[in-house]
Amino acid sequence: MALVAASPAAAQIAQPGSAPGKGPDSPKPAATPTPSASDTEQAQPDPNKPIIPESDFDAALPPLSDDINAPLEAMPVEAAAPAAQATTIPPITGDALPAAAAENPELTAPLTPIGSFDTQPLQSATDVKDKDLPQIRYDTTLVGLEDLGLDSQFNSLSALKDGGGKAANATQVQARAKEDEALAVRLMKSLGYYDGTAISTIEAEPGDGGRIKATVSATPGPLYTLSSITVKADPVVPANLVTHNLPLRVGDPIEAARIQGAEANVALVLPQQGYPFVKVGDRDILLDDVSARATGAYTLPVDTGPRSTFGQLVTTGDPVFGVEHLNVFPRFDQGDLYDARLTDDVREALVATGLFSSVSVEPQRTGRPGPDGTEQVDLLVRQVKGPARTLAGQGGYSTGQGIKLEGSWTHRNLFPPEGALIGTIVAGTNEQGLSGTFRRSNAGRRDRTFTALASANHSNFDAFNAFTGTLSARWSYDSTPIWQKKFTYYYGGELVGTNETVYDFAAGERRRRNYGIVAVPGQIEFDRSDSLLNPTKGYRLKLNVSPEASVSGGVHPYVRTMIEGTYYYRLSPSLVFAGRARAGSIQGIARDDLAPSRRYYGGGGGSVRGYGYQRLGPFDPNGDPVGGRSLNEFALEARYRFGDFGIVPFVDAGNSYESSIPKGSDLRFGAGIGGRFYTNFGPLRVDIATPLNKRPGDSRVALYIGIGQAF
Repeated sequence: MALVAASPAAAQIAQPGSAPGKGPDSPKPAATPTPSASDTEQAQPDPNKPIIPESDFDAALPPLSDDINAPLEAMPVEAAAPAAQATTIPPITGDALPAAAAENPELTAPLTPIGSFDTQPLQSATDVKDKDLPQIRYDTTLVGLEDLGLDSQFNSLSALKDGGGKAANATQVQARAKEDEALAVRLMKSLGYYDGTAISTIEAEPGDGGRIKATVSATPGPLYTLSSITVKADPVVPANLVTHNLPLRVGDPIEAARIQGAEANVALVLPQQGYPFVKVGDRDILLDDVSARATGAYTLPVDTGPRSTFGQLVTTGDPVFGVEHLNVFPRFDQGDLYDARLTDDVREALVATGLFSSVSVEPQRTGRPGPDGTEQVDLLVRQVKGPARTLAGQGGYSTGQGIKLEGSWTHRNLFPPEGALIGTIVAGTNEQGLSGTFRRSNAGRRDRTFTALASANHSNFDAFNAFTGTLSARWSYDSTPIWQKKFTYYYGGELVGTNETVYDFAAGERRRRNYGIVAVPGQIEFDRSDSLLNPTKGYRLKLNVSPEASVSGGVHPYVRTMIEGTYYYRLSPSLVFAGRARAGSIQGIARDDLAPSRRYYGGGGGSVRGYGYQRLGPFDPNGDPVGGRSLNEFALEARYRFGDFGIVPFVDAGNSYESSIPKGSDLRFGAGIGGRFYTNFGPLRVDIATPLNKRPGDSRVALYIGIGQAF
C-alpha cells in the first residue's frame, strides 16, 4: 500500500490493465457479497475527479531529448511479479537483426493451382430449368394501321410477331407489346402522322386454357402536309436547278421516305450538272399543330459549291499508268461541263483493266477559271497496284467435239502500258494446241485492242485431221461489260499453214495435202440488245467478210462471207423468245480446192443442235462430212427463268451445201430442251437435243455443256 500511495503512476504502469472478458470461454468472476447501500455510496467515485493527477502522470513520463536523430533509449520492462523487477532490452546496433521466429509451414506451402478448383457454381432450386414447363401462348392483333397500308411493315418488324406467339411469361409479352407501341408510332410518323399514338392491351382469351391476346391499337391523328418549301442556296445555272430536282410540292404529305428521296435526288443530279462539290444540309421542318390544318414549313440548306468544268487528270500512288495513258480513258474533253457520271466511267474503265487492287477518281478544286465563269476541277487518280498475273481455265463437252479443256497464263502489264502476254494450252479428245498472244489493250484509244497471235494446233474430227500453224494480227474495237457498244468492228491479217486430210473424189480415197492461206478478215456488228451474255430484248446484226487466197497446186483467191441476225423479245419478266438466222457463202473457188478447215459445216452446239459437230452437209462415200461452200441456219428458243434457274425449249434448222449459194430445201431439224443456271458472269448452259429428220448414222441424242446462251 505504501508503494501504491507513493507512486500511483508507476504502479499503474507496472500493473498491466485488463479488459473484462467476453464470450463463452471467458473466466467466470468470483462471487462477491452484495454491497449494502451505505457501501455503495462510499465506493461511488467522483465523476469530476481525475483517476491520476496530471502531476503524477507527467512525472512518470521518461525524459525526452531535443535531438530527433538520437538513438532510442532502452525501454524498461517491469514484470507484474511480486518482486516487480525490471529488465532492459538491449539496443540493436549495426546491421544485425535478431533471428526471425519460426514460420508456420502452412504459410510457406505453395498455393493450390487455380485450375484444380471446382468452379461449378452451386445449383439452387431456382436454377433448375424444366424444358417441359408450359409456355404462354398469345395472339397478336393490330388495329388502326391497315388503312394506312402499314400493316405489312408492322408485321415484318413486330416484336410480338417475331416471338411466334410464344413467351416465357406475361411480363415478356407485355415488354414486346411496349416495343410494338413505339414501332407503330414510328411507322405513322414516317407517313406524316406526327400526332399518332399507340397503346397495347393484354387480356386473357375467354374459354381458351390460359391463352392471352395482345392488341396494339394505333390512332394516326391528322396528316401533316407541307405548307411551304424553302431552299437556301446560292444562285445556280439554270436558276431552277435545285428546286426542279427537289420533287416536293406544297400540300404533299410530310412522308419521310419521299423527303429523303427528294434530297438524295438533289445530291445525285447536281454533280451531273456541273456542281461536283454540292452538300445537302440538315432539313428543318417546323410543325404547326395549332392551326386548323396540320402543316409543316420545310427548309433545306444546300451548299452548291462552284459550277465546274473538267480540267486535267493528275495521279498519285503507285505509277501503274502515267498521265499520258490515263488520258486515253476519259470520254470528255477539257473544258466540258462537269458530269459525275463521266468521272465514274473513268474509274470503272480503270477497274476493268484488272491492274489495280484499288483505284479512285476524285474531283479536286484548283481555283483556275474555266469557260462561262466556271472553275476547272482536276481529277485525282489514286492508284494502288494489284496483281498483274492471272491463271484461268475453262472446259466443255459436246457430242462430236468431245471434251475440251483450255488453260491460260496471262501477264496483263508485261509491256507497259497494258501490254499483255498470254500463253494458252488446249487439251481435249479432238483438239490439242499451244498458242502465245501479245495484246495491247486501250491501244491509243479506249477499248481499241491490238492482238498478235502465234499458234500450233492439231484437230481430229470426222471432217478432217489437220496440223495447223497460224500467225495473225488484228485491230478491234470491242464491247466491254461496262460499256456495251452499238457498233463494233475488227480487221486484220492471217498467215496459215496447214496439213490436212481431204477426200479425193477423183482417186476415191483420203489424202493429206498442204495448204498455204493468206486472209484479211474483218467484221462489223450493230448491237441493240440489252446484254452481252444474256440478252432479253433488242437485236443484233453481224457481217463477216474475209478475202483469202489458198496456195495448193496453184493460187486460188476467194471470199468468205457470213451474215447473222438475232432478235430477242421479252413476253414477260420470266419469259423471253429468242430467234436467230444465219447464212454463209464462199465465192470464187471450187470446194475441192478449198482447205477442209476453211469450209462451212453445220451441226453442233452453236449450230443445229441434235446433230453431231460438223455432220450437216455433204458426205464422202465413207460417211464422213466433207463440208460445203454455203450454209443456212435458223433457231428459235423460249427462255423461261425462275430465280437462278431456267428452262429453254428450242427448235433448230439448217444445213450446209456444196453450192456457193445456200438453198432453202433439204433443211435438217433438231429439237430439245435446255437447263440454265444463272450466275453473275453469265448463264451455265446444258442442252439435250434430238434430230427430228434423222439420217443413218445420226445419234438419237446429243448433249451440249457451255457458258452463255446459245446465241
